[in-house]
Amino acid sequence: MSGLLTQPHFPEQILFTDPDLHAEPLHPLLTGIVDQLRAVVDWAREYLCEPHPELGRKGPVCPFVQGSLDRDTFYLAVHRGDTVDEAGLDEVLAVYRDWFRRLEPLAGLPAQFKTILLTLPDLPPDVAREAVDRTQARLKPDYTEQGLMLGEFHDGPPAKGGLWNTAFRPLRGPVPMLVVRHMVASDLPFLADDPVTLAGYLRHFGQNGPASLRRQVAVAAQRHGLPIPGISTDVQILHDTTNQGVR
Repeated sequence: MSGLLTQPHFPEQILFTDPDLHAEPLHPLLTGIVDQLRAVVDWAREYLCEPHPELGRKGPVCPFVQGSLDRDTFYLAVHRGDTVDEAGLDEVLAVYRDWFRRLEPLAGLPAQFKTILLTLPDLPPDVAREAVDRTQARLKPDYTEQGLMLGEFHDGPPAKGGLWNTAFRPLRGPVPMLVVRHMVASDLPFLADDPVTLAGYLRHFGQNGPASLRRQVAVAAQRHGLPIPGISTDVQILHDTTNQGVR
């Protein structure tokens, strides 16, 4: 267990990678749930990293997951308990969010592959679905303001349809979880319908996104009456025009 990452100020908050799920002895936090976390890694490899006939476009469901797994920056976190206090969950997520921002790599293309999946393995399914959906909707504007995305997965699955096939529900996961990652320029379709989240996108990207998205950015900004910041030379995360997330 020597390779585990432990939060310096909150030692009960730990980040696991796939090798940690097969270590001997297992960390006590994994008691009774390690098979669920192994299922998350399997799901990532067998679903997120692969094409899907209902996705509506070519390529894997999520173009970044394979790179995250290959770089060992696919981090699993665990929040135990069969009940949920939403304010407490917000606080737990805030610790992981702030930790995420300090984890290497901090900039450039490699940073796009870093992610933290906060799993809620003890929650009953009906409680988990509501808690995950409500938490994601509540916190999304704050995360986008900081240049981050907060994704939601559970067995419902979440009602959000795919970008390329609205009948497809891509956010089904084997364990309820909330996922933190960096915002990338091609996240625009996930953020353009809400003036608050679009404003966060514009603050971080402005005109710095790929040329193929600039007209969409301009149209969305005009629709919400938002200014587009000028081109910046200090963009921490490079942009990949192929990423469309898992939707």
